[in-house]
Amino acid sequence: MPTPQQHPEQPRPEHPRPQFTRPDWLNLNGEWQFEIDRSDSGLERGVRDRELLQRITVPFAPESELSGIENVDFLEAVWYRTTVTIPAGWAGNDAVLHFQAVDHDATVWVNGVEVVRHRGGFTPFSAPLAGVAAPGDEATIVVRARDTRYGVQARGKQSQPYFNADCHYTRTTGIWQTVWLEAVPSVHLNRPRITPDVAGSCFHVSVPLSANKPGWKVRAVLSDDAGEVVAAEVRADLDLAPRLVLALPADRVRLWDTVDPHLYGVRLELIDADGNIVDAADSYAGLRSVSINGQAVLINGKHVFQRLVLDQGYWPESLMTAPSEAALVADIELGLAAGFNGARLHQKVFEERFLYHADRLGYLVWGEFGDWGAGVAGTGDDNQQPTASFVTQWLEAVERDYNHPSIVGWCPLNETHQLLHDRITQLDDVTRAMFLATKAADATRPVLDSSGYSHRVPETDIWDSHNYEQDPIEFGKQMAGLADGSPYGNKGGPDERPISQDYNGQPYFCSEFGGIWWNPEAAQASGNDNTQSWGYGQRVKDEADFYDRFAGLVDVLLDNPLMFGYCYTQLTDVFQEENGIYRFDRSTKLDVPRIKDLQTRAAAYEK
Repeated sequence: MPTPQQHPEQPRPEHPRPQFTRPDWLNLNGEWQFEIDRSDSGLERGVRDRELLQRITVPFAPESELSGIENVDFLEAVWYRTTVTIPAGWAGNDAVLHFQAVDHDATVWVNGVEVVRHRGGFTPFSAPLAGVAAPGDEATIVVRARDTRYGVQARGKQSQPYFNADCHYTRTTGIWQTVWLEAVPSVHLNRPRITPDVAGSCFHVSVPLSANKPGWKVRAVLSDDAGEVVAAEVRADLDLAPRLVLALPADRVRLWDTVDPHLYGVRLELIDADGNIVDAADSYAGLRSVSINGQAVLINGKHVFQRLVLDQGYWPESLMTAPSEAALVADIELGLAAGFNGARLHQKVFEERFLYHADRLGYLVWGEFGDWGAGVAGTGDDNQQPTASFVTQWLEAVERDYNHPSIVGWCPLNETHQLLHDRITQLDDVTRAMFLATKAADATRPVLDSSGYSHRVPETDIWDSHNYEQDPIEFGKQMAGLADGSPYGNKGGPDERPISQDYNGQPYFCSEFGGIWWNPEAAQASGNDNTQSWGYGQRVKDEADFYDRFAGLVDVLLDNPLMFGYCYTQLTDVFQEENGIYRFDRSTKLDVPRIKDLQTRAAAYEK
């Protein structure tokens, strides 16, 4: 991994894009100028062209404690400003400015020139600075981020009312992941697609190029701990994205799985007609397959029961941004310690560094989009109205994360509750668009059209439900229908009108259950006051009652031979939602080894 140029106390100094690294880069996290623009009139008032009034610590959102601002009111627009010197040692290359995530609509100016606009709070974007600022130059970077309170917008779990409530949390506005510069040749490699082929004992590598030059070549080298395994080379002047096959010798084949999460190193080189290496980047890959056989989802051809935990990815002091690299690792280790072998990354596109650690620790994950925010009040049965922007942002996420072996499934939408009727709605169109786009972008993983609630795509690869029934006996009765081809499905309202297309025999799992409400210190919340403590169903009376209920609910799913996995809600408490295995500050709330013992016995699916 390349070494960042940074201040010793710089926040989040690690390389933010571990699957495609070059040696020359500059981390821009730290103190920036900052100003809140509540009426979004700053451009007219000249804010772009002057010094700003406050200071903020990037990459932490202004709502967070670690930002130094800690303003949790609605921030219609915010401005950032900093001046950096592009390293003179990068001469001969172009500088590219990268933003890993800015919520929600961003415009970036460098030295007074608009260099990029981007919509979406979860995915990265870049601005080439060629012609604007060169190595050795000063670059004044100004960012305006707009984050409207109203209207359809992919927000995830961010609360639209002022106060947090239920499973809605403090908002995130503006820059919330690393900002960085990178030195890139004028003709260069773009981010590769590395596709594992377990059946063929090889990797297929597609390398997009910024341009094609006569006589140039692309070279890829695969390595393991013993050194080079295999190399391949192909012409770079015929295809926009040259393709290579890295075929593994039989004695160097090592699969990636939860027990042995083996990663190969991948070196990519762009070579000119004289044999000079013009550009080079490092990546890695895991040899892992996902397949479907009837109602079974197989990992490397094996029945692996997916004991997943719902992970919201929030921290008390830093909200959606992990306070440190160690905090990302710790959350995976906390899940593993409690007996989970993976997570559903819920209502948020997680930082790339999290997925890197999931890759190296053998932690199965389902990638999801933070689609909440599509609801439109007063529109009757057309209450969900996601826009084309949801498709755009989701495709950016899939492209970013395609290479991670830890990702074993995609879930574009979650709980898009809308009744079925005799008209095709905007939700139907966008759900199908996101499903088809995902299938087109990635043919190697199963796609769940929408987790829980409104399954609008009859041919979705996976079918699921969310069931927070707290009585294990009643829960068992509700989940028993899978054996007869009539699994539990979420219904609409007290009249139980359908909100999903019919089940068609797909692999099925209960992708949210449990959520057992337990905080030994909190008093019972009364009436509608759920700002102090909230959870699903009736709070358990004591810790012993928790283990009894947890065991009963888990046993129902472990004993079902047709259930390929489950997802327990949730890893940690999050603000007022106190149903985690751990507290919000990650301290111990329960007997974690006991939780592990209760869920790691052999599942009927695995026998």
